[in-house]
Amino acid sequence: MNQHAGFSEPILFLGLDELQSTQANLTMAELHETITTAWSDIRAAKAYGGKAVLSLPEKDFWERPEFSAFKSDFTDQRLAWKLSSLYSVNTQFGAVKIIGANAFNRRLGLPRSTSTIVLLEKMTMRPIAVLDGTAISARRTGTYASTVFERCFPERGVVSVFIFGAGPIARDVILCLDHVGSDRIREILVRSRTYEGAASMVAHMQPQTIIPLIPVTDNNPLCGCEFVVTASNARQPVFEDRELAANAVTLHLGGDEVPQSYLQRALRTGTLVCDSLAMVSHRRSQSLALHFWRNGLSLETAGPLLGVHELSTTQDWYSKPDGPVCITCVGLPMLDLYVAQATYEKYQKARDTIAAAD
Repeated sequence: MNQHAGFSEPILFLGLDELQSTQANLTMAELHETITTAWSDIRAAKAYGGKAVLSLPEKDFWERPEFSAFKSDFTDQRLAWKLSSLYSVNTQFGAVKIIGANAFNRRLGLPRSTSTIVLLEKMTMRPIAVLDGTAISARRTGTYASTVFERCFPERGVVSVFIFGAGPIARDVILCLDHVGSDRIREILVRSRTYEGAASMVAHMQPQTIIPLIPVTDNNPLCGCEFVVTASNARQPVFEDRELAANAVTLHLGGDEVPQSYLQRALRTGTLVCDSLAMVSHRRSQSLALHFWRNGLSLETAGPLLGVHELSTTQDWYSKPDGPVCITCVGLPMLDLYVAQATYEKYQKARDTIAAAD
């Protein structure tokens, strides 16, 4: 590929149909290879970035007459009505991901959030491609589960997994876990706000996976699960500390889903990890950052003093400890960049192959 493609080539607009027709979407193997490279470059400071979020007040939404009648349907879930920008660079490219989100969109038959990624040539910072980033965003988030699974369960036999959530991220969590752990995961239990939602997702996903998927109605099976993933839009914690296995590994990809008692136990006796202390702290939408804030502290400042680790700075964040392992991930923009770059490069190769055949 021309190193300075951004100087003169027209901007590519790669929608979902175009990516599918050229088979430019990454396979699971390609996705995980790309993510491995991304983490290596992030830890080597070859890739870096930031995140800005504009959260809109829910009252402004519910004051609109066309929406007010539905407010009571959202007592248990956040609207998460926001506009976000994730920006990053590596040695060759820059990227900006723009996200618009509102949980009410599902009532309109639309995705809760929609992402658009602008890929730029680094030296000129000229855009070279605009990609539909909604699927890319969910897939890169799904790799957090496979990354954590491979690190925390390298040789621990067969484990059970519990997932809170039945949306796009939960689906990609399942696909990523199936890719790396189909021979070591006994089952994946799925709980959503409604049993029907969990059952529908399981019916859709089971033909795509080897691991048995089981929808559940409550948290009773939670105590038998070694790995727990929260990927919901709940307004309050989705489990109680006493419901967890004592040494369970938990991965939090949503909002304020984790009880204070569990965080306190993890701080006292376990291991706490973030993908980025600064980003989780500044975003302050997830349970760990909110726990510090509610106690008059900053996660970014106090976290290192209390031994909170970062995925973005070291591979040695886990060493088979006794006690709970609590991992909170806000979503690093650099991961979006690497997946978008790999998708763009795969598209270019596919286009060149088609042109040569003609």
